[in-house]
Amino acid sequence: MNWWSRLKKNPLAQFGAVVLIIFYGMAIAANFFAPYDPYVSQPDGSLLPPTTVYWRNQETQAWIGPHVYPTTQGPTEIETGDRELLVDYSEPSPIVLFAQGPTYDFLGLELNRHFFGTVGPAKFNLLGTDDQARDQFSRIVFGARISLFIGIIGIAISFPLGLLIGGISGYFGGILDAVLMRFVEVLMTIPTIYLLVALAAVLPLGLTSAQRFMLIVAITSFVSWAGLARVVRGQVLSLKEREFVDAARSLGANSFYIIVRHILPQTATYIIISATLAIPSFIVAESVLSFIGLGIQQPDPSWGNLLSLATNASILVLQPWLIWPPALLIVFTVLAFNLLGDGLRDALDPRNLQS
Repeated sequence: MNWWSRLKKNPLAQFGAVVLIIFYGMAIAANFFAPYDPYVSQPDGSLLPPTTVYWRNQETQAWIGPHVYPTTQGPTEIETGDRELLVDYSEPSPIVLFAQGPTYDFLGLELNRHFFGTVGPAKFNLLGTDDQARDQFSRIVFGARISLFIGIIGIAISFPLGLLIGGISGYFGGILDAVLMRFVEVLMTIPTIYLLVALAAVLPLGLTSAQRFMLIVAITSFVSWAGLARVVRGQVLSLKEREFVDAARSLGANSFYIIVRHILPQTATYIIISATLAIPSFIVAESVLSFIGLGIQQPDPSWGNLLSLATNASILVLQPWLIWPPALLIVFTVLAFNLLGDGLRDALDPRNLQS
């Protein structure tokens, strides 16, 4: 029974994989799935709750299918903080799939179709609007691009570094091994989140969100490769005495070629599992930094800075729809990666592969 068959029989791993496919698919095609521009405000539409969907015309009570009405916010009640919703029932706007919306570029083509939208003056704010009257669902979909891909880019930087340093340290041993491992141990003693906060706090103020994104990735990657290097080093210590390494040496292969071509591929099982389980740490790191205002800055969205609205007590109490969606998405993403990682670990376990 091969590892793929075992993985397919693990329902939790399948659930994690399906969730990740959906999330990453929506992030890649964010322009299509987001009905509105995440940077554009709606007139008189700040802090609107999720739009109510109606099936009958509210004036004639005739059945017209799913539709919404133009909705704005009235003045705020000073004593209670409540705001009256002003709904214009004279202009029903049907909800349709593949609706026309803001034009976007896709592979050089100018497209204006979105997964869903309305026909008419009303807006369908699936998750309401934020304090700047921007559609919250559209901002969450676009924010997924940063929050999800920061982990992919992070392991693309940290894992080759950890593999190479761990492989060199374990293969050559001696003084080089001692120096590299002492450096690794120093890095592992640094509290990651405090280092991220300290470094992010001294970044220049004029950085764009793209520059901050790359710096967060670089900082997180710098402190994330040490643990991998230590484990790889231990595996290389045992692998370098195997017969296939002696055969490569006898054929004249140099040390670097042996490490990269023959030894490190033998650690692939561990690397795949570790990469799957490491991505959530990058996502959480970005979320924490953005939550405390040191990561991705407004108006650019990420799940972390969308969650930062939770620091406003009034929004936390009166507009909870702005807080729960990004929080739950972070939880589900981390859970999905962990479920998939656990499934891969069980499927690729040599003891299971022999069964």
